[in-house]
Amino acid sequence: DAELTMFAQANSEHCRHKIFNGDWIIDGEKQDQSLFAMIRHTHAVNPKGTVVAYADNAAIMEGRSAQRFHPRADGTYARHGGLTHTVMKVETHNHPTAISPFPGAATGAGGEIRDEGATGRGAKPKAGLVGYTTSHLRIPGHEHPWEAQTQGKPAHIASALEIMLEAPIGAAAYNNEFGRPNLCGYFRAFEHQNRGYHKPIMLAGGIGNIDAAHSAKRELAAGTLLIQLGGPGLLIGMGGGAASSMGAGANVAELDYDSVQRDNAEMQRRAQEVIDRCWQLGPANPILSIHDVGAGGLSNAVPELVWSARRGAKLELRAIPSEDTGMSPREIWCNEAQERYVLAIAPKDLPTFERLCRRERCPFAVLGTATDDGRLLVTDSKFGRKPVDIDLAVILGRPPKMLRDVRHVAREPARRRRAPHHAAPGRRGEALPRLDRRSHGRRPLRARPVRRAMAGAGRRLRGDAARL
Repeated sequence: DAELTMFAQANSEHCRHKIFNGDWIIDGEKQDQSLFAMIRHTHAVNPKGTVVAYADNAAIMEGRSAQRFHPRADGTYARHGGLTHTVMKVETHNHPTAISPFPGAATGAGGEIRDEGATGRGAKPKAGLVGYTTSHLRIPGHEHPWEAQTQGKPAHIASALEIMLEAPIGAAAYNNEFGRPNLCGYFRAFEHQNRGYHKPIMLAGGIGNIDAAHSAKRELAAGTLLIQLGGPGLLIGMGGGAASSMGAGANVAELDYDSVQRDNAEMQRRAQEVIDRCWQLGPANPILSIHDVGAGGLSNAVPELVWSARRGAKLELRAIPSEDTGMSPREIWCNEAQERYVLAIAPKDLPTFERLCRRERCPFAVLGTATDDGRLLVTDSKFGRKPVDIDLAVILGRPPKMLRDVRHVAREPARRRRAPHHAAPGRRGEALPRLDRRSHGRRPLRARPVRRAMAGAGRRLRGDAARL
């Protein structure tokens, strides 16, 4: 069951993007490009300024020579000059936010932060953004006429109003507690006939910096140590990758609730401090490769880490830190407890890495080693079994391509929508879609935003830009 659950997460739409990578036939004509190929086309024809794209946890854009202020090897703070690139990432966390808005949005922001930090051989997240698209809010006592009709929603997902009351606070709280200013954002509500956003778009993004010398992950020799950095495993977030790949309301309610993770920004800050201390060592950076632990937990992160280096792995299940002693091997291997990373370091660098973790009071554990046979072997010393023993090509090899055969449906030409005649003067700009009038996007910390994030039509300046 550990292998089956791992396979389900690794090959979910969330992780593999099978629809976007699939072949399309439209009106009987086979298309030359997949959806992802169309997205990548811009970069393919004009890659200028791009260092890494579609190949790591976040994109890296060409930067410039800059002075960075951080401690030297002896602990004394000083300026360090060098070529510094820009890391950028935007992703979504829609399913968890629909099920449980506060932790769903919080872990969405946290996961994006980890993606930035786990780029190359370690990067520094600096500033974030969040965005929300929902169906009509239907605020009690303040309903708009166009909000009267509704198609209803699955019973176990939150309403648009619940989402917008809780999710922005969750994302803002995580950014604030981690120590990253969340400067930009947007909010829109849209619903028309049978189309809308009952399953919302919860968008999390950010930018950071990375030393140019650390932009590419290193090759892994057999015997390289595989390490978990961060908090312990917990029985939360089971099956999140697969659950988020289903239509809203299509899954069993209990499984949807089980798939939502919980946030711990303090632990992630500790882990990021360790990553920072590593890349600040410059050429002596002990991190050879790093991957964040997200959808699928360790069952997805470890295979992706070693697969990208064309290696296998041998791990001991009981070496994985776990807070819940009652978890089964499948649950230990596949839970999506947050604030964890997997790293590869050379055995000779373990004392240095251990010293840095002790300084930052961040837990870590050596799970096993990289191998040169391309297999994933997970042993269980408690039961004397092998919960996982499989060729990684079975899990992460090229899957069968999805084929979508679709045709256009004839429709009446859409008429331009005007603001309802009953909208008060000065409020007609709030017809669909509209911006929220309240500031949901940030709690200021460590930076001064030049405009309030998510400021809507009630303010003279729109919150559509920020400067670091």
